[in-house]
Amino acid sequence: MEYQNVTLSLPKDVLRKAKHIAIDKETSLSGLLAKTLAEIVEKEDAYQKAKARQLSTLKNGFHIGLGGKANWDREDLHARK
Repeated sequence: MEYQNVTLSLPKDVLRKAKHIAIDKETSLSGLLAKTLAEIVEKEDAYQKAKARQLSTLKNGFHIGLGGKANWDREDLHARK
């Protein structure tokens, strides 16, 4: 995997707290940010794949074994016994 450096501007209080979080997690600030951003990207990719899958199902429908014809009518479904 190829890496590229980036410059980031943060408010000083956020930076100070983030450094403490990184220390608590036994990593560097760079490592903490890289891991967090990777998780965000992974979740977004998974969301986009799930969205595409669901939109495809809505567009194409799905097979429920009836060949497009229901073998019941409304009265059968709502009959009280």
